[in-house]
Amino acid sequence: MLAHPQIRDLAVIDSAELEFADGLTTHTGETGAGKSIIVDALMLALGGRASAEVLRHGAERAEVTATFETGADPALRRWLEDQAMEAEGGELVLRRVIGRDGRSRQYVNGQALPAQSVRALGELLVDIHGQQEFQSLVGREAQREIVDNHLTDAGLPANVARLAGEWRRCAGERDALASEAHDRAARLELLRYQVGELEALGLAMGEAEALMDERNRLANRGRLAESARGALALLYEGDGVDAHALAARAAGLLRQAASLDDRLAPALRLAEESLIALREAGSGLGAYLERLDADPARQDEVERRVAAIEDLARKHRVAAAGLPARLAELRGQLAKLEQSEVTLGDLDARLADLRGRYDAAASGLTDARQAAARKLGAAVTALMRQLGMPGGRFEVAVESNARALPQATGADRVEFLMSANPGEPPKPVARVASGGELSRISLAVQVAAARRRARACLVFDEVDAGIGGGVAEIVGRKLRELGARGQILCVTHLAQVASQAHHQHRVAKLTDGRSSRTSVRTLGDDERVEELARMLGGVAITRKAREHAREMLKTAGSI
Repeated sequence: MLAHPQIRDLAVIDSAELEFADGLTTHTGETGAGKSIIVDALMLALGGRASAEVLRHGAERAEVTATFETGADPALRRWLEDQAMEAEGGELVLRRVIGRDGRSRQYVNGQALPAQSVRALGELLVDIHGQQEFQSLVGREAQREIVDNHLTDAGLPANVARLAGEWRRCAGERDALASEAHDRAARLELLRYQVGELEALGLAMGEAEALMDERNRLANRGRLAESARGALALLYEGDGVDAHALAARAAGLLRQAASLDDRLAPALRLAEESLIALREAGSGLGAYLERLDADPARQDEVERRVAAIEDLARKHRVAAAGLPARLAELRGQLAKLEQSEVTLGDLDARLADLRGRYDAAASGLTDARQAAARKLGAAVTALMRQLGMPGGRFEVAVESNARALPQATGADRVEFLMSANPGEPPKPVARVASGGELSRISLAVQVAAARRRARACLVFDEVDAGIGGGVAEIVGRKLRELGARGQILCVTHLAQVASQAHHQHRVAKLTDGRSSRTSVRTLGDDERVEELARMLGGVAITRKAREHAREMLKTAGSI
């Protein structure tokens, strides 16, 4: 519910602050006083488009604040959770600031948010019906949404949308697989050849690196042998002048001396350990030289193996070490392609199953829409006749195309039809020309739709244009009935509508000859009598006009 709007320096309003309550609240005033500016301000607070033109002349910025009591709307709770926000004290404060440069900032409970997010919030808080509201109702999407709002099972459209999405995803997967299998035979032949070639090579993980190292070793065998023999002679086989012999003599000297001074024991231990290390080094070098000369033909074998590996690596454009991984990749592609016919068959079966489930769900949605369309048509027809169109008839056509591809919205084409006079066939509402008839049909559809909506705040901006007399009183009664279920704000120029309000605000334009401003006041009972008398009378307000106004308020139960 909208509880407390504040407006500053917007259009002709310098400052306005109001308190709203449940029920029907009307805004009345002279033509041009700025009644609809209240609605415009609310739309700005809810994320509507703005420009510097909305600023009051001479002002640096305009500011609109709207405080809402949130209630327990689950959709509103989800929006707050998505934004990581809370309604402090059960209130949401929407604030819009528009600068002289045309830039604007939007806040919700003090947190800056993009206008798109605030517009989504506004759709949950307020439903605004303007003078040209029916223009949006001629759109097929809007018509379908209104019918869906009247469904007995509100989950049917979501189920159809889910099945349509699953079918489209499955169809996309199937098409992609079919495209891959287009040149299946040629691709299979190539993959089998490549896999066979790599399998024949039989390259193990790490083998390429080991062979490269071995080839390098064999290619430098002479230098390696010369270095190893020289080192062996110096370390162990040097005819008494090698490192081992010298270390042995040093160890003997230390052994004798350590018996006289145990402080030499650590040096003796290290010398004896070096003897062990030198013997092991000599033994290792001897074994290395034996292996180095063991198989002279090995170099040719390694060269042939490395050449085969490098040839396949170039062919597959990978490093030699990457050939085992490439083989695994090609095996996977081959298995997938060999199984593609089976997979395509599985996807075809799944598509058929999804299509069957979608068709059943869409058919159920069609039946539900047709039932809702009949109820909506009857409700709007009854309202039209109460609103001064005794021969009027409203229908909702729901035509289904079961052969169409699955759509998120189902298989139905929804269209609003109406006939203003008896004997005339119903025609699409887009072809209705009479402004008065269009206004009444608009109000009838809006009232019928509003009865099904969860929003607590509905705003009607002069939707009663083009009507008067007894019809206007009926319009007021319908709006009052809606006010009994929530909060209704209505801008009107008709006394018959204003008299039905639970609360009434007067919008007046004040001028001092140099500038003008608009003021908004909440009216008491006596002030309401005066305002209705003004709306009923001429230039001068007569006693009879006041009596008529008071009688209207009493009859409506407004005072």
